[in-house]
Amino acid sequence: MSVQQATLCFLIRGRGSSGEVCLALKKRGFGEGLWNGVGGKVHEGETIKQAASREVFEEIAVNLKKLKKVAILHFYFPNDPKKKDWNQDVHVFLTETWGGEPKETEEMMPRWFKSVKLPFAKMWASDPFWLPKVLAGKKIVGWFNFDDNNKVSDYKIKNVGKGTKISS
Repeated sequence: MSVQQATLCFLIRGRGSSGEVCLALKKRGFGEGLWNGVGGKVHEGETIKQAASREVFEEIAVNLKKLKKVAILHFYFPNDPKKKDWNQDVHVFLTETWGGEPKETEEMMPRWFKSVKLPFAKMWASDPFWLPKVLAGKKIVGWFNFDDNNKVSDYKIKNVGKGTKISS
C-alpha cells in the first residue's frame, strides 16, 4: 500500500485559555469545506520541513521561522478502493514564529480561533481525538481508519516522551 507523505502546520499565538490557533477553510480539492491546519503533500526531493514551509507560504502567504514537530498521524481509508490515494502519513508541526500575516488565497481562507473553542463539527472527524493533545503540549503518534463516510472507524494514539524524536 502506497502512502502519501504530507504536512500540517498550526500557527499558535498565546497560551492557555487565551491562546489562539490559526485554522484555514479549504476552498477546493481534498478536504474542501473543512477547517484545518495548513499543509499538503511532500514533493520529490523535498524534506518534510521544506514541504511544510512551502505549503504554508502557498496557502496563507506567511514565512515560517521555527517549526516544532509534535505528531505523526497515519490516516487510512481501507473500505473504499476509490480512496486508496487518500492514505497519508501526516507530519504535524506547531509554530509560534512566522513572518507576515495569514492571508486568504485561492485555496485557503485563514481565521484565528480560541484554542479551547475549535470548530470540530466542521473539521476532519479525527481532529477532536488528537488536536487538543498537541495543542496542550503533548507529542503523539496516531493511527486512524476512516469508514466510507469519512468518519473514524477506529484509532490508536500513543504519547511520545518529551525528549523523544517523533518518527513513524
